[in-house]
Amino acid sequence: MTQVTMTVNGKAVSGDVEGRTLLSDFLRDGLRMTGTHVGCDTSQCGACVVHVNGEAVKSCTALALDLEGAEVRTIEGMANADGSLGTIQQAFQDYHGLQCGFCTPGMVMSAAALLKDNPTPTEQEVREYLEGNICRCTGYHNIVKAIMAASGQDVAAVAAE
Repeated sequence: MTQVTMTVNGKAVSGDVEGRTLLSDFLRDGLRMTGTHVGCDTSQCGACVVHVNGEAVKSCTALALDLEGAEVRTIEGMANADGSLGTIQQAFQDYHGLQCGFCTPGMVMSAAALLKDNPTPTEQEVREYLEGNICRCTGYHNIVKAIMAASGQDVAAVAAE
């Protein structure tokens, strides 16, 4: 076991991990931050997306030890300081961009990364960006509407699939 230290959602954390411990496992099992979901263990579904040093990363592909000193942001860190839903989270609620909710944390984290790099994406750009995230329930239409709304754009123009 080796100790790893990083900052998660603005707080310094540390824990003992094996060399093969994935970031997703460290977050869920070591820190009890269960908002990061693991859906496939093969980096296909995107349910485990978190931000590492400001970039979207599938946490099931990153070793915790490789992230010594890193800044990590999880879905738990997306809320406002007062605990209310952040803009993207609120848009997902308002536009019903979720159904079972399993993929939602990864979708929200991916949406945040997209909007950081492209504050007013087109509908097509949103759809292309989400290609690494799988939702088995919604068909993506309301997810796209939620992301467009979070960007401040008119969602009435979002085409039906």
